[in-house]
Amino acid sequence: MPGRHPLIITEVMSAVTLVGEMNILVIGSGGREHALVWKIAQSPRVKKIFCAPGNGGIADIAECVDIKADDVPALLKFAQTNHIDLTVVGPEVPLVLGLVDVFAQAGLKAFGPAKAAARLEGSKAFAKEFMIRHNIPTAAYGSFDDIAQATAFLDKFRVPSDARCSAGKGDTASMDGWRQFPLVVKADGLAAGKGVVICQTKAEALDALKSIMADRVFKDAGKRVVIEEFLKGEEASILAVADGNNFIILESSQDHKRIFDNDQGPNTGGMGAYSPAPVVTPALMKQISETVIKPSIEGMRKDGTPFKGILYAGIMVTAQGPKVLEFNTRFGDPETQAVLPRLKSDIVEMMLASVEGRLDGLQLEWDPRSCVCVVLAAGGYPGDYVGGKIIRGLKDVAPGNGVVFHAGTKKQGDQILTAGGRVLGVVALGAGIAQAIEQAYKVVSALSFEGMQYRRDIGRKALER
Repeated sequence: MPGRHPLIITEVMSAVTLVGEMNILVIGSGGREHALVWKIAQSPRVKKIFCAPGNGGIADIAECVDIKADDVPALLKFAQTNHIDLTVVGPEVPLVLGLVDVFAQAGLKAFGPAKAAARLEGSKAFAKEFMIRHNIPTAAYGSFDDIAQATAFLDKFRVPSDARCSAGKGDTASMDGWRQFPLVVKADGLAAGKGVVICQTKAEALDALKSIMADRVFKDAGKRVVIEEFLKGEEASILAVADGNNFIILESSQDHKRIFDNDQGPNTGGMGAYSPAPVVTPALMKQISETVIKPSIEGMRKDGTPFKGILYAGIMVTAQGPKVLEFNTRFGDPETQAVLPRLKSDIVEMMLASVEGRLDGLQLEWDPRSCVCVVLAAGGYPGDYVGGKIIRGLKDVAPGNGVVFHAGTKKQGDQILTAGGRVLGVVALGAGIAQAIEQAYKVVSALSFEGMQYRRDIGRKALER
């Protein structure tokens, strides 16, 4: 809404009367989906918003529907019955299952890539092969569906220890000046952002292979693994919206994957994010556009699988330039919570332009302020955790101080309870990154639930720059 502070969720929602012509269905139940619903509700084109299945916070601004995000037939039936004009897919699973294809066949619009294009996220091996084929910079690697072959590869895989490093599968002709560890073992399929293990020794790599391929801790995602070079540098998240031919890059952000401060502990789905990321200078953004995003969109089109929706490139900024760590084919979580509060343009118009193939010429307007998101997680996450804990302090967050996006929550009477590993995303804007960090943690201090854990260094890398 023009003239409204983009963070005052209570004021925005009490002031907005949805009188547009469109019924919109958002699929998913996390913090990303809460942020999407919140932003979509600001569009003058929207009449009513549904969310399947939604969460305790989304229920305040949309009608939540008890349909699981991966139940494509039920979602289609609901969309047809309720005259849904646009479906927005939040998580990766329904995209990989082909929801966009099913909806298109029924004459319904859905924002996101078709099943064939979603393989960029659905299979890390497919994505690596795609990048090598289209000369997109990435880490040297090998992929295996046999644990014995993967184990043998550990002994011979070497990568250059200096600037000779390049994309490819690793030439082991000469071992002089090459290194073996650390390396990275990844489950090939979808693992909720947790299927990546950084291994410092062969013993750790063997444990990772056993856990993923033999013990199947990530279920069928571990049928195949990718073993790849460990890239040194600083990470950045680059999201681009595409229509099959054209693309627009959104403002940069940086995720914090590890559970503990200083990037310690196991990977998570993401413990916080900030936008913009100072590491992504205008010159670097141009380089990423030319060497990663453009050849990816062109490559998908040339391969007969044009890409529509959000292409998320996880980038490592190395001494040799930007290299792709992974592709996702949807909005990131928690990057969405840090990026969308800065978007001043109508997100519904952007999504429709993507679906309808008319992004060319569309301009997006951005708030120049910085935005920080701090994730509050359940005790034990990313391992086992217990839900059902009462969340206190939500009503004490004053309008204008920040937004609390719900992720793993549920309503029980007048109370909001924890119902997931990542529970809340606390978001605040600031004139600079330091002010945004200060304000976000001020809001965090007002919230509590039993076992609550969070990182205290979100945005520190930006401050160092």
